[in-house]
Amino acid sequence: MTERVKTYIEQHQLLSHEKGACLVALSGGADSVCLLLVLMQLGYDVEAVHCNFKLRGEESDRDEQFVISLCKEHDIKLHLTHFDTRTYASLHKVSIEMAARQLRYSYFEQLRSDIEAQAICVAHHQDDATETILMNLIRGTGLHGLTGIKPRNGHVVRPLLCISRQEIEQWLKAQGQAYIIDSTNLIPDVVRNKLRLQVLPLLNGITPSASTNILTTARRLAEAERIYDKAVGEQLEELINADSIDIRQLLMQPSPEALLFEWLTPFGFTPATIEAISQRLPEAQAGRQWLSPTHQLTIHQGCLVLDTIRQQPSAIRIPEPGTYLYNDEEARLRITLSKGCHILRDAHTACLDAAKVSFPLTLRPVQTGDRFQPFGMKGTKLVSDYLTDRHVSLNEKRRQLVLTDAQGQILWLVGHRPDGRFAVNDDTTETLIISSNVKP
Repeated sequence: MTERVKTYIEQHQLLSHEKGACLVALSGGADSVCLLLVLMQLGYDVEAVHCNFKLRGEESDRDEQFVISLCKEHDIKLHLTHFDTRTYASLHKVSIEMAARQLRYSYFEQLRSDIEAQAICVAHHQDDATETILMNLIRGTGLHGLTGIKPRNGHVVRPLLCISRQEIEQWLKAQGQAYIIDSTNLIPDVVRNKLRLQVLPLLNGITPSASTNILTTARRLAEAERIYDKAVGEQLEELINADSIDIRQLLMQPSPEALLFEWLTPFGFTPATIEAISQRLPEAQAGRQWLSPTHQLTIHQGCLVLDTIRQQPSAIRIPEPGTYLYNDEEARLRITLSKGCHILRDAHTACLDAAKVSFPLTLRPVQTGDRFQPFGMKGTKLVSDYLTDRHVSLNEKRRQLVLTDAQGQILWLVGHRPDGRFAVNDDTTETLIISSNVKP
C-alpha cells in the first residue's frame, strides 16, 4: 500500500522531498494516523496539526491525548489548537459541521503559511470520494460534482485517494498501530453518515463492486470534464460582455442551461434557480430578475445582466457648501459658491442659481415617484422614465443618486442633468457649482 501511495503522490505531483515540511491534519482516527505513518515511511518531513473542537466532551480530550502520545512516540512536531465551535456557529449563523470546517481549514492555511510548509495533507480516501459523489448526486449537481474529490485543491493535498478505508484498517492492523474511533461517525444522523452506514452497504450488497464502479465512472467523467470545461470556457468567453450575455445569442447555443450553470453557479445561484432562468428565457420580459444571496440577474435590453447586490446607502445631510464623502468614501461631492453666472458643460457638474437653492441639501438614492424637470425640457418627468429613456439598466437605476433642497425638490440628477427650474440664467448673480465623482 505504501508503494501505491508513493506512486499516486508522484503521478499527481502532490509532494516533494525538497520543498519543506508536510503538514498532516491528524484527528487520531484510522485515516489520518495511516496518512501520517505512510508519509513518514516514505521519507517526507512531516509535522502534525490537531484541532480540538470541544464538541464531544471527554471524547474530544481523549482524542487530543492520543494524538499527543502518538506524535511523542514517533518524535513528530505537533501543533495543537482549541476552538469554541458552537459559539462560532452561532455568531456566523452556520451549521456546526460547516463551522468546524471553516475553522480548521482557516487555521491550517494560516499555520502552513507561518511555518512555510509545502502542503496541508488530509486523509480523504476512496470511500470518502464515493460518499461525496453520492451526496452531490442526491443534492443535484453539475458535471463537476460527479467527478469525486480532487487530489489537490490549492495547498490541500489528498495522498490516500488511491486506497480504501478497508485497506487502511488492514494496514494499521498489520503495523500493530492503534487509533481512536469517533463515536459520532457511527450514528446515521447526518447525510454523509447515512450514506456510509446505510446506503453504500446496501449498494454493495446488490452489486459487490458498486463502490468501485462509482469511482470508475467518476474517473471517466473527470476526463470528459476536461473537454467540457474547455468548450464551455471558450463559449462563455465569446458570450460574456461586461458581465452580461445577449439572450438571443445564448439561445442559439447547443445547451444554454449548461452555459448558465457554469456562469452563474460561482455567484451563488442554485441549480433550481438556473433551471428556472433557462426555462423562462425565450419569453421573459425586460425587468425580470432572479437573485442569489450576493448577486442579481436582470433582463435588460435583450441581455442578461449580472450585478452585485449592494446595500442601499443612506441619505446624507449637507448643511452648507463644502466637500462631502458618501457611502464609505466611494462618492465625493464638492459644493462651492462663485460670483456671477457660470456654465460648465460637464455631466459630473451642476451649475445652479444660488438664490433659488435653500439649504440644507440632501444627497440620497432615487426613490419611487421622484420627479424633476430635466434642464432643456418643458414639464416634469419621472426620474425612472428619464433613466429608461437614457437606456440606464435596472441595476444602475438602483444606484442612482439625487440631490434635493430643503423642501425635498430635486436639484440635480447626479451625473445626468440638473433641474431646469434651478439652473443658472442671465439674471444669476451667484452660482452654486456642484461636482461629483459619481458616474451615471
